[in-house]
Amino acid sequence: MSLTLTAPTPEATLLAPREQEALRHIAAGRTYLQTARHMGLSKHTVDAYLRRIRAKLNINSTAEMTRMAIALGL
Repeated sequence: MSLTLTAPTPEATLLAPREQEALRHIAAGRTYLQTARHMGLSKHTVDAYLRRIRAKLNINSTAEMTRMAIALGL
């Protein structure tokens, strides 16, 4: 299996680096609380990041967020 680096997709460029990091954690199966602890944030801040991600990418569920994270290579 080889690792291929690709240019960021337009969707990925809409997300701030911390939003991308939060999305990566959630897509990996972590809870909001686990994500918050790993990122050194409050659970409420993680929730705010994920609400912004949903709004920016027109996503309604965690499953869709996970699928988008995979598509973005996060």
